[in-house]
Amino acid sequence: MPSNILRGLDRDVYQIVRKFEDEHERERGSKPPRFTVSGVYGWIKRSNSSLARQKRRPLEDSIERVLRLRKEECLEDDEEAAMDEASPMGNSTEPKERGYFIMNKQLAKAWDLPRRGEVSTTTPDATGPVESSNAETPAEHQGTSQPKAKRRKIERSPKEDRSPPSDVSLDDLGGMDEALTVLGQSVAFPICKPQICLETGLEAARGVLLHGPPGCGKTMLANAFAAELGVSYISVSAPSLVAGMSGESEKKIRELYEEAKQLAPCLIFIDEIDAIMGKRENAQREMEKRIVAQMLTCMDDVSYQKMGGKAVVTLAATNRPDSIDPALRRAGRFNREISIGIPNEAARESILRKILQKSKVADDLDYKKLARSTPGFVGADLDDVVSVAKNDMACEIMQDLAQNTSSDMDIDSNGKAEPVVNWLRRMFARSSDPTPTDKYMITMDLMMGAIKKVQPASKREGFTTIPDTTWSHIGALQDVREQLMLSIVEPIQHPERFANRGLEAPSGVLLWGPPGCGKTLLAKAVANESKANFISVKGPELLNKYVGESERSVRQVFSRARASAPCILFFDELDALVPRRDGAIVDASARVVNQLLTELDGVGNRDGVYVVGATNRPDMIDPAIMRPGRLGTNIFVDLPDADGRADILKTRMRRLLPGYGDLDTLDRVARDARCEGFSGADLDNLHVAAGQASVKRAKVRGPDELTAEDWEAALSQVRPSVSDSHAEKFRKLKETGWE
Repeated sequence: MPSNILRGLDRDVYQIVRKFEDEHERERGSKPPRFTVSGVYGWIKRSNSSLARQKRRPLEDSIERVLRLRKEECLEDDEEAAMDEASPMGNSTEPKERGYFIMNKQLAKAWDLPRRGEVSTTTPDATGPVESSNAETPAEHQGTSQPKAKRRKIERSPKEDRSPPSDVSLDDLGGMDEALTVLGQSVAFPICKPQICLETGLEAARGVLLHGPPGCGKTMLANAFAAELGVSYISVSAPSLVAGMSGESEKKIRELYEEAKQLAPCLIFIDEIDAIMGKRENAQREMEKRIVAQMLTCMDDVSYQKMGGKAVVTLAATNRPDSIDPALRRAGRFNREISIGIPNEAARESILRKILQKSKVADDLDYKKLARSTPGFVGADLDDVVSVAKNDMACEIMQDLAQNTSSDMDIDSNGKAEPVVNWLRRMFARSSDPTPTDKYMITMDLMMGAIKKVQPASKREGFTTIPDTTWSHIGALQDVREQLMLSIVEPIQHPERFANRGLEAPSGVLLWGPPGCGKTLLAKAVANESKANFISVKGPELLNKYVGESERSVRQVFSRARASAPCILFFDELDALVPRRDGAIVDASARVVNQLLTELDGVGNRDGVYVVGATNRPDMIDPAIMRPGRLGTNIFVDLPDADGRADILKTRMRRLLPGYGDLDTLDRVARDARCEGFSGADLDNLHVAAGQASVKRAKVRGPDELTAEDWEAALSQVRPSVSDSHAEKFRKLKETGWE
């Protein structure tokens, strides 16, 4: 009975529809035609005040379900009647028609489609929601020998293709070995070997969350993995699941998972999932909360045991994992989370080889050098580099075409040169001619030129592309170099040496000393030497006047650093960010200090994140930041002595003027008494003053190069930026401490 099947609103609508049918048969003495949703809805609005108060969308959905049920019941009744009519014909000489043939005929008849050339109309009768067609001819009611006109087939939209992608494979991926290992263990093995998993109790991961910065290859990884696995694949964008009508978004999610159950084993990929699965406590509308709740329910319904070993796995991608509702990230839903961070040097080399594997490249292409020259570049940036290099190669081809056509400058009718316009016309004139392309290929020069033109996406999000700053650019400071190598560079390059001795926690280093001694330059050189990602943060730029925003900025910085480990996080002017927490400090600054201390403690897994701070006011920093485990290694960068000044000057001149050979003059200048107390920045300023004196002198007389006379003029006007008392204060702090 329908009353056992239908509940609530559906049961009331069912009774109304049966009432319509009975009234139609009583009044017209014929079988009622096919009802429509709009017709039933209009009749209810006119005749039933109780149901008329229901919302339009739920009422229409209920009417649709009831009409579907009534159609099935009518088909069953027609089939039984047809079988009863066919049973007495058992003694007939004609062959007995099979039952399913009769059922097919009844199904076709139930659609009540208009014949070819007839126009379907809706009966404007207010007594019932009926849809009828033009009257049939008597010949059609009579059993004449003339064949009936063929009914027009319903044009249905073809089902969406749920086959895996065919234009990508795992061979196109580079630098994702760890992610592929996790996907292979938690997804591929249970899908490929379901019997083993059922016997051993191993379950496939119900969901895998891929997160990382934009352009790192999350979507490409999902497509390539599905293509290699070869199972049904449903790829959707999260915003496409949102509808304007109430309840439609939840319905789309239900239909998505119902389809996946029918296609199981199946992979569902939801891109940019943070757009619809945000934290419910931050939701602005109730619809957003219902969408999250519906997603939770659907993921719970596709357990490995309920599906009988046919897995339905949800892959999702986002670059904002912290904004997703925590209920989705618990075990049993998104069981695995794979962080796809900014690739390191080895990964960048692998990505470049994959991108260029189908291109014609020169023999001199050095992949290692290209990878070393692209710190902070993600896969999309490297693909853009290759694209720019190919465009430059196309420009070379076009220039050769133009030169082969004409070597003379074209002149227009006014006698003026138009090189660009005429160059294009010459190229168009020869566009149909065959052009030899064997000699054109991607060279090292094209790639290096393209790297300079492409700005990595990570640089726009706070990352810094490390300049070519190496130890060769830094003079003196040998002791400081050794401490930094032992604290940061060696643990990154040879982690096993430290792990064997129980040294696993990353070190934190504080560089402090007088201004202009090279603290920032040292941090850049360390990042370049270790080949790690580099994030430079100026202390004041994290501060925000709104409550909670400064702390959130600190969390985001460490989150980005963890996503791109190994990473060096450099805080310049650290005293502005973590001042002493005493009675004079405001609550906002105290909260920022507490947040930074919490991140440095490693509660949020600080593996692979090396923090370097720099300041020239160490006595202003909160003492808690200096304890072991946070910034426990304090390195004092003092003013250089005479030997250090000579080394700094020689290093600078070798870098800027490779042909400069008057090193004896540099040594005398560095040891001059007037250079006493000069910092590295002061020595740079001394060189600038000497260069300006040389340019001024060369206008009147003498050679066009730096001479001893120019250095003497510079010494007479440049003074040290750090006073003796200030320098002495730093030395006392080193001896006595500042706590």
